[in-house]
Amino acid sequence: MNLAEIKAQTGAVGLRLLAVGAAVPGQPITNDQLAMRVDTSDEWIVSRTGIGARHFCTDESNLDLAAAAAQQAMARAQILPQEIGVVIVATFTPDQLSPSMACGLRTRLGLAQDVTVFDLNAACAGFLYGLHTARQLLLADSRPYALVVGSEAVSRVLDFDDRSTCVLFGDGAGAAVLQLTTDRPFYWLGGSRADAEGWLGCSGLLAGHRPAVYMHGQEVFRFAVEVIPQCIGQLLQQACLDLSDIDFVVCHQANRRIINHVVKRLKARPEQFFVNLEGYGNTSSASIPLALNDMWEKGLLKPGRRLICVGFGAGFTWSACLLEW
Repeated sequence: MNLAEIKAQTGAVGLRLLAVGAAVPGQPITNDQLAMRVDTSDEWIVSRTGIGARHFCTDESNLDLAAAAAQQAMARAQILPQEIGVVIVATFTPDQLSPSMACGLRTRLGLAQDVTVFDLNAACAGFLYGLHTARQLLLADSRPYALVVGSEAVSRVLDFDDRSTCVLFGDGAGAAVLQLTTDRPFYWLGGSRADAEGWLGCSGLLAGHRPAVYMHGQEVFRFAVEVIPQCIGQLLQQACLDLSDIDFVVCHQANRRIINHVVKRLKARPEQFFVNLEGYGNTSSASIPLALNDMWEKGLLKPGRRLICVGFGAGFTWSACLLEW
């Protein structure tokens, strides 16, 4: 079989999300509560972002969140630990640089030692990168299921003297159990662009001080409202569909104004774009699986419904997929 035939064959193999799960730490921290620590106000935050509350870790580790979300997804999917062949954790805030979060998660879940496990850092686009990567790995694995988790403890890398960033983010985890299928489509795309000006990121070891998230909001806004419609258009072209054929679009939950702008630009129905950031803030790689979990719990994810998911973040990175529930 030549390369073209292999690509044609694997391209016909889609992806099914069997179940999702989620976890957030502690009680919600409202804007008014945050204003007791930061020079801000509920009106300022809501008017600029749409965020009303978020969750911050106290005693919980990032691995605690990832494990809770994964266990819930596995229980809902009614699968056994020995049936999982791939574990990917998308995160930019691991509890430690090494061993990986995925190694710790494998142990927590009691999975076999020969399972493929690793962390993936594509910032806020990480969960969707994880779906695509898990699909490719399942094609070569004898076990039927993969577990992809987006999990973040962003509060631990926030600068609470910078009100332009610290009010935006929250902690949480979302997980999905996946299997290959030939009766559901899966279209995916991803990419990256240089951020030469340093508009969005998290400082690290090279800086010689405590890591901290930094962001230039206007530039990130312009990037996001350009790349989201671009991704949606490319996916629809791949699938030979129109936006009216899609039941829900799930964008990375970064800012309500970004999503509203995209809706207007595409002349879409506002209810077509699911939004839940008001209770979580920007949870980076966890935001899309957290949204999927909320949709599942609200009864919105019924068999046959088509979804487009779009993630974008530091790098700049982006990814998107079109799938059928």
